[in-house]
Amino acid sequence: MRLARAAWKSLCYGLAAVVLAAALVQGWFYAHVWWWADHNPSSTAFMDARLASMQQKDPKAVLKYQWARYDRISANLKRAVVAAEDAKFVDHEGFDWVGIQKALEKNEKKGKVVAGGSTISQQLAKNLLLSGSRSWLRKGQEAVITWMLEATMDKRRILELYLNVAEWGNGVFGAEAAARHYFGISAAQLSPEQAAWLAAILPAPQRYDRNRVAPWIARKAEIIYSRMPGAQIP
Repeated sequence: MRLARAAWKSLCYGLAAVVLAAALVQGWFYAHVWWWADHNPSSTAFMDARLASMQQKDPKAVLKYQWARYDRISANLKRAVVAAEDAKFVDHEGFDWVGIQKALEKNEKKGKVVAGGSTISQQLAKNLLLSGSRSWLRKGQEAVITWMLEATMDKRRILELYLNVAEWGNGVFGAEAAARHYFGISAAQLSPEQAAWLAAILPAPQRYDRNRVAPWIARKAEIIYSRMPGAQIP
């Protein structure tokens, strides 16, 4: 009996320790989300990982990154990114359940992962605070952070953050750096065609940084361009 009580007590203490550790981790994540609601990040988890990877090949490598206020980013780019990445962005609460279901069905049909169904909020959660590893645990944490973002920030701030921390090339992060890297202009000056092209390369920016005239990207940019007038932005 004493052995059983001791084992039960150890189990309870162990579970309490796990719960406490989990609460501390979530508190750490939420503190960052709360801070970024009105402070601009100087870096993100994804940016740090990319820089470390680049510096393995070249110790002097640096990222191209320059913050641009929401009103200093062309509405063309905002519409293009929403049209390409998350058409229901202004309406959902962080998750596009219909999009997720369609992605699952498409992946099942192809027998491999060819579609993700992630919203802009989910992508921002991953970019800000998580590694690039793939696991159910990491996906669950992404969902929790997405909920934190949606509960703490309005859609305008979420989109502003996303446009400023998204990767747009090899070490190129944010709309301002992308506009200058590819077109030699500011993010405020992007034309509808330029914005559609930038939105088209978001899923594989490093690949298309090296091969900017790929026919597939041109076709995708045309599709995005045609959808831009109907894209709702905050």
